[in-house]
Amino acid sequence: MITIAIAEDHQSLIDGIQLLLKYEEDIEVVGVANDGEKLLEIVDLKKPKVVLMDIKMPKIDGIVATRLLKKANPEIKVIAFSMFDQEDAVAQMLDAGASGYLLKNSPLEEVLSAIRTVVNGETFFDRNIDPSFLEPDSNTTLSKNLLSKSETNILKLIGEGKSSSEIGAIRFTSVSTVEKHRKNMIRKLGLKGKGELLRYALEKKYDF
Repeated sequence: MITIAIAEDHQSLIDGIQLLLKYEEDIEVVGVANDGEKLLEIVDLKKPKVVLMDIKMPKIDGIVATRLLKKANPEIKVIAFSMFDQEDAVAQMLDAGASGYLLKNSPLEEVLSAIRTVVNGETFFDRNIDPSFLEPDSNTTLSKNLLSKSETNILKLIGEGKSSSEIGAIRFTSVSTVEKHRKNMIRKLGLKGKGELLRYALEKKYDF
């Protein structure tokens, strides 16, 4: 029996996955969680064979939760489950110990393929992700190679929830300078605005 735990902050998506897996005789869902902290509690108690891991979650995000989980339970397989298809998000989850990466907009049936693939000791990538960009020792260095030291420091502060005025006060610089750095980072990282920059910073805040 393949035992599964699901970590996802949208209950409707959890319900959909559970409905899909309900009729699979070789798969059993042993726990669900809406945040990373609860997920780790379930893993300690149930020891599932596979965890379907959302990246963006309250309390403990999926990247950190994966690292903690794999450190304590290296035999458990983790499949990243995310709306983000950026190369850096994929690289961070693989670096944390994930065995697969699945996009939330994929058909639910692909979840079955991902589960069975990683249980067999293989790596699974969503059909819309090209893993060819991954190179040895390059996993979490993508943004560090793109951004200046000042931009990296500001990105860290953004990930900590600081506003531009707060960042300016911390760095003894003007708000306009901080805003200029924000625009440069958005351009360099190929993002679409401040909202995407914030999400990116939140995903990377434990990697600085």
